[in-house]
Formats: sequence, C-alpha cells, structure tokens
Amino acid sequence: MAHLIDGKTLAAEYKAKAAAAAAALREKGVAPRLAVIIVGENPASKTYVAGKARDCAECGILSDVLALPETTGEAELLSRIAALNADAAVHGVLVQLPLPAHIDESRVIRAIAPEKDVDGFTPVNVGRMVLGEPCFLPCTPAGCIEMLRSTGQPLEGKDAVVVGRSNIVGKPMALLLTARNATVTLCHSRTENLREKCAAADILVAAVGKAGFITADMVKPGAVVIDVGINRGADGKLCGDVDFAAASEKAAYITPVPGGVGLMTRAMLMQNTVRAARLQSGL
Repeated sequence: MAHLIDGKTLAAEYKAKAAAAAAALREKGVAPRLAVIIVGENPASKTYVAGKARDCAECGILSDVLALPETTGEAELLSRIAALNADAAVHGVLVQLPLPAHIDESRVIRAIAPEKDVDGFTPVNVGRMVLGEPCFLPCTPAGCIEMLRSTGQPLEGKDAVVVGRSNIVGKPMALLLTARNATVTLCHSRTENLREKCAAADILVAAVGKAGFITADMVKPGAVVIDVGINRGADGKLCGDVDFAAASEKAAYITPVPGGVGLMTRAMLMQNTVRAARLQSGL
C-alpha cells in the first residue's frame, strides 16, 4: 500500500514559513499584499478565490479581491491590471482563470508586471524558468516538486512521465523535473503507447483533467504518483486523474484528491507573494 503524500500537512508547513516571512517584513514596515481579479460568476473560480483570501489571512498577507461582471471588456480589465501594476502597495497581481470567451487570456497574462506575477505565467517568468534563472515559478508545478521532495526519493536519473502538456502545469512540470536531472517524457492526447510509457515511469505526474484516466496498469510498482487533476466523479465527489484506490496498491507514494496538490498550489502562491514583497522592497 502506498504512502500518502499529505498535502494538508505539507501545505501547513509552507504557509507557516510564508507567515513567518510576512511577519518579518511587517516589522520592517512592509505589508505584503496580493490583488486578485475575477471576471464573471464561475463557481469553481469563486471557490478558488475565496480559498486564496483565507490563505492570505492565515499568513498575514493583505488581500484585495476585485470582482468584475461577466460583461467586462478586455480594455477595462487591462486598465485595472495597469493600475495594480503601478500601485506600490500591491506586490502580487493574479487574474483568476479561465476568463470569459470574449477576453484574450494571453494578452491579459502579458499585461501583468513580471515582478508582480506571483502565478508565474508571464513570458518573462516562463523564459527565466526555461533558462534556469531566478523567477516566480508557477504554483502548481512548484508545489508538485515540493511534494516529491518530501518523499525523500531522489529525482536525479529517474524516469519521469508527465501526462498533460498545458502551459500552466504540464510543460513547466517537465522543465522543473528536467532541471533536477530526471529524464522526462511529456505525454499528451496524441502520444502513442501511452499506457506503456506511464507503466515504465519512476515518477508519474497526471495533469489531464479526466477522472480516473490513470488506471492501475499504467502505474509501475514502487512509483511516485502525483495527481494534479481535480474532477467530479459520477457520484458528484471530487476525484483526481488517477484511480486512487487501485493505484495505491502499486505505487510507493501517492497524492490524494482532495487534500493533495491543490493545497500545495495555494501554499506556493503565499510563498511567491511574500517573496515578491521582499524583492520589490529591496530587502
């Protein structure tokens, strides 16, 4: 039976570190502040934003939520971002995705000042990540790396498979694993022999957004399995991309859903926000 990588306990540790760093900044007259923009009434997005606000409160980070109607135009949204970029009291700027169809998501992301891009999505931060330079790492892949680190299992020289090639998770996850000397295969919907590739992986990261997509026969005995997916099963309950019960019988370590990667994503956001405040204050 696999060891559980407990996202709740691990996230609490990283949030405690962020809280201590925020307290140290406040003693020097700097109050870390995160501004979140949400456009529309997407229920999942509203839940995520509420969770981020709670995390900020726990970590001693000021938070502002700017809720805009679904009909907000792109020009108006870009204007709001520009104002936050120019506000020295705001250290992190985050636009909750997805955006309504009439807004160009790429243009919006590019509008965020790189030094305030605590999501790590702007081309500047992505480029720095590719080059191995200091940057704000995207929160979900960064959280996954910390979860892998917590197992004590080495990454160097291991065969890693990432299933899913999104700009937010899959691609950066592959880059971060490569930077730690794993040998990485990035798989997607057109990958041939996907089952065999997954079954050969020492480290398997599932980020496809399909409930139960990774079945037990796709898991190598003794593998470390990181489940990024957050889905609703037929019973309406939250579940991941991995058939957790079956995969747990084969893996050495596995993350649960809920209680896994999602909590670490939010903890990494807190860390990025405090770091942004420190860097912008020259401390």
